[in-house]
Amino acid sequence: MKDEARQVSTAVKIRGLLPSLSRAEQRVGRIIVEEAATAAQMTITELAKRADTSETTVIRFCRAIGVSGYPELRLKLAAESGRVQDDPAQEAIGSDISLSDDLGQVVKTIAFADARAVEDTAAQLDLEALEKVITAIAAARRIDIYGVGASAFVAQDFQQKLHRIGLTAYAWSDLHLALTSAALLATGDVAVGISHTGTTVDTMEAFAEAGRRGATTVALTNFPKSPITREADLVLTTAARETTFRSGAMASRLAQLTVVDCVFVGVAQRTYDRTRTALEATRDAVRSRRTKAERGRW
Repeated sequence: MKDEARQVSTAVKIRGLLPSLSRAEQRVGRIIVEEAATAAQMTITELAKRADTSETTVIRFCRAIGVSGYPELRLKLAAESGRVQDDPAQEAIGSDISLSDDLGQVVKTIAFADARAVEDTAAQLDLEALEKVITAIAAARRIDIYGVGASAFVAQDFQQKLHRIGLTAYAWSDLHLALTSAALLATGDVAVGISHTGTTVDTMEAFAEAGRRGATTVALTNFPKSPITREADLVLTTAARETTFRSGAMASRLAQLTVVDCVFVGVAQRTYDRTRTALEATRDAVRSRRTKAERGRW
């Protein structure tokens, strides 16, 4: 089930699958992602030659990304290239920040990438998986959330949201603490592993331990076929693109936070009375820590 209000672009789908493809297929994918309009005009022979591979590899690539063959892929690329040409704002899609860009262009590119990450993530989010995650968390005895590096900030945000509405949730970024906590989980608990690449070893180890103890495991990653998904009962994906200067960039965290917010609101809907009571109690608890002018706005 996908959001039909906006179609997921072929480039977004390919970027998410690139790490799971063979090297030759990755070369084909990068040409399509970086030069979609040009690729749409190429014959299969021309594309194979450009990617230094065979026509058979191009056909395998098409099947790997879920299209029936190269003719269907060309039609998709041509249609999407036409939409880009009709919308000047789309020129920034896929662009990287170069040394020659002035500050205004840097700001424009970053803002566009961040906004697009949120839009693409919402468009491709699997609503069926999201529904199952919401159901599991709403009924959970306890929720463990694992994330390190930039993903640790997202894990902490998720923990704070859930804790504020009365759910027992913990965010762990230290592997020893995460493993210790995971070892105490059981059936009826939920473990959430957050990793943009889906290859973060510390997150995966705690996540796998939680699964062995019987917890429902939920992976949040940018790559649907990354290693962490093999340990997951449920998978939620983002659609952010990290570039040369933006490894661990805000775009990937904004995409993750978008999914976190969707889960949180879904859980809040399921537990409305309890959530409302908890939010009022926690708001009252911090009211005295605001200035008088600010308190008056409440």
